[in-house]
Amino acid sequence: MTGSVWGPLMFLGALGLIFTGYPVAFALAGTALLFALLGSLVGDFDLILLTALPERTFGTMSNYTLLAVPFFIFMGTVLEKSRLAEDLLETIGLLFGRFRGGLALGVIFVGALLAAATGVVGASVTAMGLISLPVMLRHGYRRSVALGTIAASGTLGQIIPPSIVLIVLGDQLGVSVGALFRAALIPGLILTALYGLWIVVLAVVRPSEVPALPAEARAAAQGDLLRRVVVSMVPPLVLIGVVLGSIFAGVATPTEAGALGAVGAMVLAALKRQLGRRVLEDAMESASRLTIMVIFLLIGSTAFALVFRGLDGDFWIADLLTGLPGGWLGFLLAVNLLVFVLGFFIDFFEIAFIIVPLLVLPARQLGIDPVWLGIVLAMNLQTSFLTPPFGFSLFYLRGVTPHDIPTTTIYRGAIPFIVIQVVVLLGVIWMAAPVSS
Repeated sequence: MTGSVWGPLMFLGALGLIFTGYPVAFALAGTALLFALLGSLVGDFDLILLTALPERTFGTMSNYTLLAVPFFIFMGTVLEKSRLAEDLLETIGLLFGRFRGGLALGVIFVGALLAAATGVVGASVTAMGLISLPVMLRHGYRRSVALGTIAASGTLGQIIPPSIVLIVLGDQLGVSVGALFRAALIPGLILTALYGLWIVVLAVVRPSEVPALPAEARAAAQGDLLRRVVVSMVPPLVLIGVVLGSIFAGVATPTEAGALGAVGAMVLAALKRQLGRRVLEDAMESASRLTIMVIFLLIGSTAFALVFRGLDGDFWIADLLTGLPGGWLGFLLAVNLLVFVLGFFIDFFEIAFIIVPLLVLPARQLGIDPVWLGIVLAMNLQTSFLTPPFGFSLFYLRGVTPHDIPTTTIYRGAIPFIVIQVVVLLGVIWMAAPVSS
């Protein structure tokens, strides 16, 4: 048999195991070992290739780029657990609350900042749902608008640097994480601005759905507002600016900037007298859990990729994707459809380690810049995370939403933001076009 047979069999076998609920890392590694044995029995795979696995596993464990993952998670968790993120959200809410839609604009702004501080969708959505949803509902916001704004703002962690998604994509695509960060910044800001524009439109067309804070609430906070802006807004903004600025200026790698951010978050928490043992333990546990998951997934995917390539499966994928009608555009549309659907059912890390490495060869053959391919994939997953009925962002928000609010209300609120994301995604796909086209 050739790669045209082994490739799809192995790919479908791995997906079949994953969809049964079996742990993904072990599903990938188990599929690899099974097909290595089957391939060797018919003479299509040389078992000597498996001797490269220990060295590749060691390379995974010593991957310098992926060290940025626990640093940024630790940074974000410290900001959340020390209530720095909560104070930031409340202050911005008061700052914008005098305007119709001001609370929603504040949530979008803070969503972008939390994305720049944590890079983790689940953390952003959960934190903003717990903090801002009760305030928005108490002040008369329409439920669907409040929920949709929170869900959409939380997904900005997928695209706005220093996104964990972009760090992993950079490693899997073999491109500079700093280059991905720089390329993602403008689409991320455009998306944030369009979210805000939608709220402004609502404030003009249906003002009763996004009311301003009542006069008494604004008056009560007016005297204290300047102090809150200085104490609650400036330090996190400076920290985020230093972290991203050091990466964009080439002064520090993402890993070094992540370490700087982790230390900076602890300093801010200590200055606020919130750096207790519980905060540190929670932050270290969150960082450890996600890092261990990423490493095990990467080891499993390394075994899968080794056997898949040994059975010429990579050539099957390349031939399949480069032979699609429409050239580069057909390739990008097919890849986006595949990733979008898979994003409903499996986590980003699993998609990154299973699918993304298989796209590198055909993308290069079609002349597609791998940096922009990474931005397209990140934006696509962001849209998938927000799309009913399986979007992960919606599930995170459902977990912190009062039980008397039906899930369909969350879905309705997300629809306008999904439309915005699709428009921006199409623009990013066009930006990924080969220069020669």
